[in-house]
Amino acid sequence: MTLPRLHPATLAGLPSAVRRPRFERTALRIGIVHLGLGAFMRAHLAAANDDALDAGGALDWGICGVSLRHADTRDALAPQAGLYTLALRDAAGQQLRVVGSLLQCLVAPESPSAVLQRIAHADTRIVSLTVTEKGYCHDPATGTLQWQHPDIAHDLAHAAAPRSAIGFIVHGLALRRATGLGPITLMSLDNLPANGLTLRGLVLAFADRIDPALAAWIATGCRFPNSMVDRIVPRTTDADRATIAAATGVHDAWPVLGERFFDWAVEDDFAAGRPDWTQGGARFVPEAAPWERLKLRMVNGAHSSIAYLAVAAGWPTVDVAMAQPALRRHIEALLRDEIEPTLGPLPGLDLPAYRAQLIDRFSNPALAHRTLQIAMDGSQKLPQRWLGTVRDRIAQGASIDRLALGIAAWCQHLRGLDDAGQPVPLDDPQADALRALHARAMQHSDVRQQAASFVRHAPVFGDLADQPALVQALALGLQQLRTQGAAAALAQLQS
Repeated sequence: MTLPRLHPATLAGLPSAVRRPRFERTALRIGIVHLGLGAFMRAHLAAANDDALDAGGALDWGICGVSLRHADTRDALAPQAGLYTLALRDAAGQQLRVVGSLLQCLVAPESPSAVLQRIAHADTRIVSLTVTEKGYCHDPATGTLQWQHPDIAHDLAHAAAPRSAIGFIVHGLALRRATGLGPITLMSLDNLPANGLTLRGLVLAFADRIDPALAAWIATGCRFPNSMVDRIVPRTTDADRATIAAATGVHDAWPVLGERFFDWAVEDDFAAGRPDWTQGGARFVPEAAPWERLKLRMVNGAHSSIAYLAVAAGWPTVDVAMAQPALRRHIEALLRDEIEPTLGPLPGLDLPAYRAQLIDRFSNPALAHRTLQIAMDGSQKLPQRWLGTVRDRIAQGASIDRLALGIAAWCQHLRGLDDAGQPVPLDDPQADALRALHARAMQHSDVRQQAASFVRHAPVFGDLADQPALVQALALGLQQLRTQGAAAALAQLQS
């Protein structure tokens, strides 16, 4: 039997257990343009936005989502008028809701002018981003814009048809200024340290190249709040679509999944107003930095350690990896002994309880979060997730052995094989350079020289090149993984 499509016309027929928008959707106007229309945004920002609207918020905060590369999300959601199902899952089951604040989906390569016009629309007051670390076209080790990046070079010369998030933002702001409209808020929701300040620096650098007066206008009037976002959102599979269709009685071409846990700390610094996202669990804070550090180091740092060790050992999902006692002990010790001492004051937070909750989140069998997905784009993620912790531990004269084991697993990942000799993809924007890095390192017979060769790769390790403590710990990790394999090396570690 062919199921009807999820659509405004089919909302009323959904089972009573499925939550649906309570606001008047036909009266909603677009106030937010979101660059990077992926699963995370739809499970996080858009869900909190629906909560704000459901609570009686002003109906001028609808969302226009922009896909910067592909049309697949637009093609899936357009026949559904932007509606989609959010399934929040844990071992006890799933909770379903239909999210309704996404009103328009644009595909940037098809119509860059439509994206620019939407940024420059009088109703637009926030431009937000989830474009992943690589989407900022910057050097993760230094935070500077990569002027040689093909998209950045293109966007400097083609104001009417940009390709990058930075290009769209700056040329869209130029249109706003030219038509006499006021400044807006630019809000990064990506896993970058000081993500708002990082975005501000990149935007101002690009704007200054094309028009210093524009850069001054942006610097004076626009706002770039730092934020920390946290919800695990795995990739949707056909099996997920089938399960959700069976529960709702309608076909949703692109539902999204997530854990029930939700966190969002964002600085309350907006140029032209904002929704009350606290209705969805957000916290407006005077300074996001402590919470960013907590998330990047504890959640993302541990996630990446799990991913690279698990890919090597052949454990396909995070919950399967966390079911291995040796890896679970290692991650608990990594969090407790090497990461937590670098976090600084976090008033009101019970760190042992947070750690225990995080271990439970990683162990959630309902998400089946694939380790290969987390292992993507390591060259962009490592500087944010691990290396700040490494620097702080070295400055404290403290051990980095567990951190270095994760780095060693990433170095091993560059060879494109797991411990059983099976091929694994190296999915990274710097894949060719990383394969060459691995080949150069392996020209040395001595493992310490190999470790030094990896650490000298400035685009990832920056000022840590030739840092003796890192080279020594990385050499030890490489030796353990090569002689024993990830599973056996973890089994021999003392917690």
